[in-house]
This record gives sequence, structure tokens and C-alpha cells, in this order.
Amino acid sequence: MEIANDSGIKKPKRLTSVVWNHFERIRKADVCYAVCVHCNKKLSGSSNSGTTHLRNHLIRCLKRANCDVSQLLTAKRRKKDNTVSVANFGFEEGQGKEEYIKPTTIIKFEQDHKKDEIINFAGRRFDPEKSQLDLANMIMLHGYPLAMVEHVGFKVFVKNLQPLFEFMPNSGIEVYCLKIYQREKERVYNMINKLHGRINLSIELWSSADNSSHLCIAAHYIDEEWTLQKKVLNFVTLDPSHTEDLLPEAILKCLSEWDIECKLFAVTLDDFSINDDITVRIKEQASVKRPFLCTRQLLDVRSAAHLLNSMVQDALDALHEVIQKIRESIRYVRSSQVVQGKFNEIALQAGVNSQKALLLDFPGQWNSIYLMLETALEYKTAFSIFQEQDPSYSSFLTEEEWEWATSVTTYLKLILEITNVFSGNVFPTANIYFPEICDIHIQLIDWCRSSDNFLSSMAFKMKSRFDKYWSKCSLALAVAAILDPRFKMKLVEYYYSQIYGSTALDRIKEVSDSIKELFNAYSVCSTMVDQGSTLPGISLPSTSYDVRDRLKGFDKFLHDTSQGQNITSDLDKYLEEPIFPRNSDFNILNWWKVHMPRYPILSMMARDVLGTPMSTAAPDLAFSTGGRVLDPTRSSLSPDTRQALICTQDWLQNESGADSSSSSSHYALPLRIEPT
Repeated sequence: MEIANDSGIKKPKRLTSVVWNHFERIRKADVCYAVCVHCNKKLSGSSNSGTTHLRNHLIRCLKRANCDVSQLLTAKRRKKDNTVSVANFGFEEGQGKEEYIKPTTIIKFEQDHKKDEIINFAGRRFDPEKSQLDLANMIMLHGYPLAMVEHVGFKVFVKNLQPLFEFMPNSGIEVYCLKIYQREKERVYNMINKLHGRINLSIELWSSADNSSHLCIAAHYIDEEWTLQKKVLNFVTLDPSHTEDLLPEAILKCLSEWDIECKLFAVTLDDFSINDDITVRIKEQASVKRPFLCTRQLLDVRSAAHLLNSMVQDALDALHEVIQKIRESIRYVRSSQVVQGKFNEIALQAGVNSQKALLLDFPGQWNSIYLMLETALEYKTAFSIFQEQDPSYSSFLTEEEWEWATSVTTYLKLILEITNVFSGNVFPTANIYFPEICDIHIQLIDWCRSSDNFLSSMAFKMKSRFDKYWSKCSLALAVAAILDPRFKMKLVEYYYSQIYGSTALDRIKEVSDSIKELFNAYSVCSTMVDQGSTLPGISLPSTSYDVRDRLKGFDKFLHDTSQGQNITSDLDKYLEEPIFPRNSDFNILNWWKVHMPRYPILSMMARDVLGTPMSTAAPDLAFSTGGRVLDPTRSSLSPDTRQALICTQDWLQNESGADSSSSSSHYALPLRIEPT
């Protein structure tokens, strides 16, 4: 737009800046005004005033429509050497990880720029609806509180980035979160119900500061690419007056909601305090939709990590007074620099060569108690001399108490090493548990033979707890170990001969019969599938045969004429072949993926067995002496919103490849690029 020069003396100057597309230039007398076409605000329109103030007004103009402002934001000065490029991104519904593309739109931030320097958005249009969804997605992915949308600092930050962003209260962003939850739930539902294999469930009881109880139900399975997966299906808040009779009802309701009763293979509970009747009812309900497998073949497993933590608690309870004395001794030594210096001199004179400093344990973490005991034992001689030279030191231990501490520390060291094996992988396969649990079994037998009454009584209490676990889970552990080609039946024979002695052969036969029974059930299933029967939750991997396969009749002929022949089964073939050499980088899932064509039926069984969660404790809680506790922020939410946030966070983190072991950690999601 050109403004005519009333004087006629000077040729009118062209208005080249695109900012004038949003202003009308008006001259009154000798004064020029720029009037905003959106809000009618008058600003200086003199050529001496420039256009920076006009750009700034447009960015802040509340009545300006959602128009393209990219041309307004053109930098006057560009420092190419100092330019930082950032990919323009957004969360796009229905877009998978494989659709992530390289950035095509670039935002360039000029370092040390002044107010009139600008950012090129390359034609981007601001989408209020999508921005609200992006915000809800971010909150769910990272576990941020919903209340962050009302934080002053957040509002200032966002308003400076995009003045058009419309803020909403908690209830508003909650609606968007529930929308994302429904979308993601449908995606996970379709994915799970398309699986060829079966589903294993882990069931954990959570508590919260308000004494309410919650049930976390997660599905564990090995997908078509032979990758171990975990999906949190439900996070149910139990009624405060609930009894154990209502617990299976809540579980069965979740199974029905996801339509996976027919696909169920194993149920893993986190604690022995849960009544066995619960798993019986789950089995009965599952058997209605899955009559081709007997009730026994739905595995009932208890968490190995919880067993170890319970045994540790037995040991710590028995040694409580000694631990307290050691704790007070360390506190006294560290009470002042004078006392610490005196103790260090005594330790040096006593020949203590430890480079470790005395440390106190951390509440709620039993591994820190082990480290405290281990370090204190290295200074045992120094403590004995110190009590003779310092009359104020009163928490000294007797020689017998030092011996007890030494023995218990040895027990704790073994359990700590095994716990590290279990927690070293976020989702370990079931085959790794058998040798570790057997080592514990053998050591418990040895500990119970101690001539010291204190140590033997403690060991018997630990073994009583272990025996209850072993009677319920040993077969599942052994079957998983047999399906490891590095071990097969040989590992069972090796450990059972040490555990059972003269009765080992009977126990080995029991394991052998169990795996054959399970394999026969899968063989029956395979035969029914071959004959065209429809079985819920069971399917063989699809083939590439054409629909008009002319040799289908030959397949039936081959099946009928082979009935009387002595054909070696997958299981017999697998057990008869040589054991695969042990090596540190062996990947059992890759092995079965490669050998699936050779063992088509056994590989189906291996997929389900190896995907069974033998432990339910998250890696970051492996050494916790308490259970899972819900944080206060989520405890204050409604049950539906709480479930939506917890489940969707797990799904989004799994989709992004982030570690989901901690709900409070901040994870980085591969960001999708918004096309221009």
C-alpha cells in the first residue's frame, strides 16, 4: 500500500515491508499513523520510526486472526556462524516410530540477537487444538502433574513463545489426557489381540499415603519379532472395604475388558499373602474360554524378587540389635573430627588396610545395610581396640555378635548378587531364574546345618519361606531353563542331584513329564489349527501360501497317512541335539527366532514360557524393603484419571523406546516433524 504525498514535492516511498499488509497508513496534517486492521490501534507510521514496533504489536495483538506471521519474522541481521538449528516438531496422532522423518522445517535462533531480530517459521500456522493435545501428551509421557498448566512460570514461558496459546484449567487438560488414553488404549488392544502367542499377567498391589490400595495389572509377552514386551493394562483403585473375595473379581473384570482370558498363559503375583483361591478362580474363568488346556497348565507364579526381599527381611530382623549397635558405633566415630581422627589412628596401628570410609545405611534400602555391615567388618579390629581406649564409646559388639554379623553379611552378599542379576535387565526372560534360585536353595540347606543356634534358627525361618515358593514355582522355573539351548535337561539334573540327593531321579522325571505334558497340549492345539478348528488365543505363524493353494488336499493326505508312523517330535528332537555352547553374549530370543522353522510347535511354547514374568519388582525397587507406593500427586486424582495417566505413560514410553522403570523420570521421546 502506498501513501500519497499531499505536498506533491517528494515521490512517495514504497512500503516494502510485509508488515504493512496488517496496517493502514493514514496521514493527518504532518503526522503519519499506522492503524492496525485487526484492533484499530494507532501507532506511529513515520518512515523514521521503522517497522519494529509494528511487528512487536502484531505478535501481541489479541484480535489478530490466526494468520501466517512467518514473513513478519524476518531477521535483519544474520550471524551464520552462530546460528543454532532446531527441528520443528509435534506429536502426530496415529504416527508410528517408523514414520519419523528428517527435519524439513528449521527454526533458527540468532545468538545475542536484539528485539528486532526474528525467527523464521517457514510458513507454519499455529493450531490451538493440536497444541493442547501436545501439552497433554507431554504431561502423560513424563509424568508431570496436571496442575502445571496453572503454574505462573509455565504460563509466562508459553505466552512468550506463542501469545495465541489459550490456557485451560486442570479439568480442561484432563479431558485431553482422557482422549489420548482412549486412543492409545484402542491401539494397544488391537495389537495384543493380533498376537499369535499368549499373554502372561503380573499383578502387583500398590499402596498410597491415604491408606488406599491399588491393583496394577500388566501384560507380558514376546511379540512377532521375538522381543519381550510389557504393557500396563489397568491400574485399579480398590474399594477401602474390599476383601480378598473381591480381588479376583477386579482381576477378572480387567481380563474381560481386554478380552484376553482365552490368551492367558501364566499369572504372576507379587506376594504370598494373596490367597491361592484367587488364582484358582482366575484359572476356572480362563478354562471356560480355553478348554483345550487343563487348569494345571495355566502357570501360577510368585515373584522371585519379593521372595528374596522377604528372606533378607528375616535376616535383618534376626540381626536387628547387632545392626543397631553397628549403626550407633559408626555415628559415634563420625560425631566429631577428634573422634574420627583418633579412630583412624587406631585403625592404622591395627593394620586395617581398607580404603573405604565408614558409612551409614539409607532407610528403606537393604543393600545399603549390607554395605554398612561389610565396611564395618573391615574395621572390626579397630572397633575392638577403640572400645578399650575410649570410655565414652558404649555401643561395642561382643565377639559372638561380630561372628553373627559376618555370617549374615555373607548371606546378604549372595542374595545381593542374585538380585543384581534379576534387576540387570528391565524385562529379563524366564530362563535366567532357575540357576540363581537353585544356588539359594543349596546355600539354605548348608546354612541350616550351622552349629550356632542363632544362625540355624534364622536359616530355618528363611528356608521355610523359600520352600513355600519352591513348591509352587520350581516346575515353571525348570521348564524355562530346559528351553534354554545352553542347558536343556542337563542343568536340572546338575542342580537336582545336589538338592535332592537320592530322590533326585524322581524329581527329574517329574520335571520331564511336566514339560512333555505341556508340549502335548501345544501339539493338540497345532493339530486342531491344521484341521481348521477355531481356537481362541491360539494361532500358528501365518504362511505365504496363496488362497487357492492346490496342495491343501496333499497336506490332509500327509497328515492322515502319517498318523501311524513314528515321527520324532519337536521336543524330542530339541532335547536329543547337542547343547549350544555357553557364551556371554548369547541371546535366547534371537536363537528361538532363528530356529522357529526347525521347531514350529516347540517355539510356540518357548515364546509363552520365556515371556513369563518370574519377578514383578521394578529394577529401581529391587532392594526396597517396602512395597510400591503411589505418589501424593496421583493419589489425589480420580480413579479413572489416575488409571489413564499411569497406563498411557507406560504405553507412550514403550512406544518411544524410553526406560519405563521409574514413573518419575523424564524421558526423551523421538519427536515427529510437522510437515509444512
